[in-house]
Amino acid sequence: MKIGITCYPTYGGSGVVATELGLELAHRGHEVHFISYAQPIRLTELHANIHYHEVDVSRYPLFDYPPYDLALATRMAEVSELYGLDLLHVHYAIPHSVSALLARQMLAAKPKGQRLPFVTTLHGTDITLVGLDRSYLPITRFSIEQSDGVTAVSKYLQERTRREFDVRNNIQVIYNFVNCETYSRNTASPEQRLEYAHEDERILVHLSNFRPVKRVTDTIEILERVRKKVPAKLLLIGDGPDRSRAEWLAVQKGIHNDVIFLGKQDQVSEKLDILLMPSELESFGLAALEGMACEVVPIATRVGGVPEVIEHGKSGYLADVGDVDTMARYAIELLTDSTHLRQMAKACRGVAQSRFCASKIIPQYEEFYRRTLERSS
Repeated sequence: MKIGITCYPTYGGSGVVATELGLELAHRGHEVHFISYAQPIRLTELHANIHYHEVDVSRYPLFDYPPYDLALATRMAEVSELYGLDLLHVHYAIPHSVSALLARQMLAAKPKGQRLPFVTTLHGTDITLVGLDRSYLPITRFSIEQSDGVTAVSKYLQERTRREFDVRNNIQVIYNFVNCETYSRNTASPEQRLEYAHEDERILVHLSNFRPVKRVTDTIEILERVRKKVPAKLLLIGDGPDRSRAEWLAVQKGIHNDVIFLGKQDQVSEKLDILLMPSELESFGLAALEGMACEVVPIATRVGGVPEVIEHGKSGYLADVGDVDTMARYAIELLTDSTHLRQMAKACRGVAQSRFCASKIIPQYEEFYRRTLERSS
């Protein structure tokens, strides 16, 4: 198939999943065309089946805000016509599904009447935050219902979309995934670990875009409690509006030398012990899954779609939002019992392999595309 993919190219779960999906599809012989205002950050690999088309947004002084959605719709229609795309797959409803709808209508109005189906994948904040803003709710609902196919990354998100938007269109759950060969048990040397921690210290990690919903300061609170029982360091990967708050809190707690801000990175090669994900809301929890595939045990909050990924007590631990005492206690239990930590780490890897490997999820997308094309023919 010839598939156009549009996503936000910056750091964030939806862009990561969309890019990894395109890479996996290309390796399986499909022709993939990324259409966005910038090249996705994970699109670093050259492949004959992967193409990138930049969306040029007009800077005409008349526009206080450049009309990206219109420029995107135009580029989608152009690429589809030039390369004979079979369908578009847009990630994040606003504004991508609206642009895809316009592109579909533009092509249908041409003399030859080209049909261009589009699939929308809902990732989370496009529904839980953006879509519920009253100014966006009607257009979000309309674009979802006009999609030729809709998927959601968790049952939680599927059910919430149906409830909040009263969507009549069928929504199929296709979980996020990891390439289980790329994400595997870390075999970093002791020397690499020593760059961040002493031999007797454990390493905790948090990975996010540091938005308030991620509650990054909770990781500082957890570390403070853990260090009273176990020598440990905390690696904070990412950046965003709450970074300064986290930095100041670490200073106030007197543990700033034990908190290492690494900024935005794709992966960390050092062997890690525990991943902290104290988010207020997660529609899936991709960071937890990536950690699990690498035998890093997640301690997360019992919110959204997270319980669909982590089975409490078997492949990680779950706690209530803000309950840093309980999350710290779980971390201490694991870090003071190496046998238990290794057993749970292997269980995490087993879950990733059996339920969320790309080899299991990508065929679900392929079949979904085929059914969508059949219905649209």
